[in-house]
Amino acid sequence: MKAIHGFVKTIAGERKLRRGLRKELVKVGIEGPVEMAELCRRIGESRGRPIKLVAFPMEVPGPCGAWLSASSGDYIVFQSETTRIHQEHIIAHELGHILSGHRAEPDEEEIWSRFMPDLDPGVIRRLLKRTQYDSVREREAETIATLLLERSLVVRLLDEPGSSRTRRMRHVLGEARGWL
Repeated sequence: MKAIHGFVKTIAGERKLRRGLRKELVKVGIEGPVEMAELCRRIGESRGRPIKLVAFPMEVPGPCGAWLSASSGDYIVFQSETTRIHQEHIIAHELGHILSGHRAEPDEEEIWSRFMPDLDPGVIRRLLKRTQYDSVREREAETIATLLLERSLVVRLLDEPGSSRTRRMRHVLGEARGWL
C-alpha cells in the first residue's frame, strides 16, 4: 500500500488527500462506509501487517490513542473510557498515521515505555501519541480521520428502517462516489 500525503493547509491540499485516500480504500475493496474493525482488517491485509485494536483505560487528561508498530503487526491503542464515536475517531486518527506512512520521532519509544512500563522497549519501533494537532503529520492524520468518519456518521444517524427518505439518503451516501 502506497502512503498517501496531502498538504492540508489549503482546500486543494485537502482535495488531494481525499483523492489519495479514496484510491487507497478502493484498492482494498472499500467503496462505502464500513465498521472500523473491518476497515482496519482490510487495510492490514493490504499492507501485509495485521492491525489489532486494543481498548485501554488511559489517564485523563492525556493522550486518547496511540499507534504501536511491532514486528508482529500494528497496534492501535485507544481510550476504553469514552464513547463509541470518540473511540472510532481515535482509531481513524491513528489509521491516518498508518495510511500516511508517518514515522515515529526518536523519543517516542521512551514515552511509550513510561506509558506502559510492562512493554518490552525493544519491541517498540513506532508510536504516535498526540494531544495537539500542530504538526503537519498530525493535521494530516486528523484530516484523514475526519474523511473516514464524516459520511459513515451521517449514514448511521439516518438509520430509520421504515422511512423511504432514509433509504434514499443511505443509498446516496453509501455510493462509492458519494462516500469520499
